[in-house]
Amino acid sequence: PSIPRHTNRLINEKSPYLLQHAHNPVDWYPWGQEAFDKAKKENKLIFLSVGYSTCHWCHVMEEESFKNKEIGEIMNKNFVCIKVDREERPDVDKVYMTFVQATSGGGGWPMSVWLTPDLKPFVGGTYFPPEDGVHRVGFRTVLLRIAEQWKENKEALLENSQKILEALLHMSEIRVQAQESPPPAKEVMATCFQQLSNSYDEDYGGFSKSPKFPTPVNLNFLFTYWALHRTTPEGARALQMALHTLKMMAHGGIHDHIGQGFHRYSTDQHWHVPHFEKMLYDQGQLAATYSRAFQISGDEFFANVAQDILLYVSRDLSDQAGGFYSAEDADSYPTTASEEKREGAFCVWAAEEIRALLPDPVEGATEGTTLGDVFMHHYGVKETGNVNPMKDPHQELKGKNVLIVQCSLELTAARFGLELGRLSALLRESRRRLSAARAQRPQPHLDTKMLAAWNGLMISGFAQAGVALAKQEYVSRAAQAAAFLRRHLYDPTSGRLLRSCYRGKDNTVEQSAVPIQGFLEDYVFIIQALFDLYEASLEQGWLEWALQLQHMQDKLFWDPKGFAYFSSEAGDPSLLLRLKHDQDGAEPTANSVTVTNLLRAACYSGHMEWVEKARQILAAFSERLQKIPIILPEMARASAIFHQTLKQVVICGDPQGEDTKEMLRCIHSVFSPNKVLMLADGDGAGFLYRQLPFLASLERKDGKATAYLCSNFACSLPITSPQELRGMLCP
Repeated sequence: PSIPRHTNRLINEKSPYLLQHAHNPVDWYPWGQEAFDKAKKENKLIFLSVGYSTCHWCHVMEEESFKNKEIGEIMNKNFVCIKVDREERPDVDKVYMTFVQATSGGGGWPMSVWLTPDLKPFVGGTYFPPEDGVHRVGFRTVLLRIAEQWKENKEALLENSQKILEALLHMSEIRVQAQESPPPAKEVMATCFQQLSNSYDEDYGGFSKSPKFPTPVNLNFLFTYWALHRTTPEGARALQMALHTLKMMAHGGIHDHIGQGFHRYSTDQHWHVPHFEKMLYDQGQLAATYSRAFQISGDEFFANVAQDILLYVSRDLSDQAGGFYSAEDADSYPTTASEEKREGAFCVWAAEEIRALLPDPVEGATEGTTLGDVFMHHYGVKETGNVNPMKDPHQELKGKNVLIVQCSLELTAARFGLELGRLSALLRESRRRLSAARAQRPQPHLDTKMLAAWNGLMISGFAQAGVALAKQEYVSRAAQAAAFLRRHLYDPTSGRLLRSCYRGKDNTVEQSAVPIQGFLEDYVFIIQALFDLYEASLEQGWLEWALQLQHMQDKLFWDPKGFAYFSSEAGDPSLLLRLKHDQDGAEPTANSVTVTNLLRAACYSGHMEWVEKARQILAAFSERLQKIPIILPEMARASAIFHQTLKQVVICGDPQGEDTKEMLRCIHSVFSPNKVLMLADGDGAGFLYRQLPFLASLERKDGKATAYLCSNFACSLPITSPQELRGMLCP
């Protein structure tokens, strides 16, 4: 490799995204005091660029502008340039994204924002082309104009930035209004269901025409809505909407049929042509959602998809120390000889490649049929490529095919005169060959940063799949990852979480010189993961840690005046706003998940002030929940659970006993969104017995494993029959 011409301060960072920019001619600084001091001392504006390592347009802007020597000179002369990885610093990202969305009506990455030396934003946008075009002003022009403005109109700019900040503060505030009580859950659920139903695509599933995102928060809302309205037509429709969406996604090109796992989103209505990056948070949430779909429907199809996701994560996103990596890039070199990367190159196929890999004649099929014919028919492969040119503006996929299942196994079998079992075997063998061929291609970049929050989501995925699919190895993998978090992303002396760690040289796990402290979402998703892991493994140590973290979360992030939790802690002078996020998007927002966490924590500890906090969060978001619950489906779901009150399902029994295991299997086979499971093993000195004195009064009936359904710590009569228990869990 040639020796790089330029090296800037990002060379000392650990984030793969920052390291990608370490050899730009731009004199980049990481976010921090050194850059802020330089801006103040030299009285220079700051140019802030925010992105992440698997962001396609971030790569484009780097290639066009940040690697351009002349543009680099303009940037270095007039600005202090700061690069931020939004996955490391979601707090910084959110403050300035709030500004960009408010002033330009849109947002996204790369985000480009110009700040005064005291960090107040005054101009912002996303991607800029390098030079002026017909419809867009170029990056070079914008840089020169802003530098000119600062010279000529400094006072006006400063005054304006102060006004902007005040408006943002006012606009972004979420607090309890006078009414102080949570909104009525029945209405919130009904409105959210109606809004989802109105935006539902009857043909292809999903909740928009295009682009289409795999929003697990919507599907989880629908499952809970169904569970609470099983006998009504609306309940049936909710379940149908969720299951149809999951089926269409699994058949679509958004699902990697050869390499497993799911891509980020689909650019079209049919789930066909995706943006090809694969994110850990999608895999974690989708593994849980497909497992739930199996639990509800009993259809093996959904169990297979969950296993497919977990295979991908175990193989491609797992660190040997137990943590999970963040993402895999969309762009890669088509061949080892290629000069430039292309989006999707690792995943797409030309028809002749497939024919060459699958030339075998298929015995018993219609005369002259090859394996390639069967495979190409089933996966929608066309000789000239199956990608609509409208969905491929840069012609990167011309002549290529994105695999999509276009007809059922039954139809393909009938078309070629094959029996189903035989067809499945032929397709399996074909996928294996394509997989081996694909392994020879240059791999996309892997972002080996390990984030606490996303690891939490993935642990929940493994734990919930382990329970629903009755696979102990998934529960063990979840426990291994939780132990990793405890070892590498938790400081036992302070009791606090850290945000991130990194794969270092020789596969060691490294920490940055100044570790980034955990944000609200890190606490919330890990607490959720630990509750899920306890229910799957019944190891009380995970519960104990979850409750300690919940106390710490309260201390660092709770807003005692306006209620609910801030996303970041107080006391960072470089953060202009302490925000509360108010949308369940690709990931659920932390305040939504924490409502259910708090209710579960109260059930395991008897601390009723946690129920009160859950009530106060719902009150703080009351107006949004009543008007537009479709932007907060996870919080709408939590509001129903809050009003239902959680059922404590207590099993008194020996954890190793067959009768106890049978009771647990029964509980795990039922989708019951408002249950909390605990095992009373008779050890009075154990953590749960110390927390919950009422457990001491529950006993095994006739020496058999016995279940009790308790609400607010008052319990039903003892149940020793799994069938009877199932009846009580599915009213």
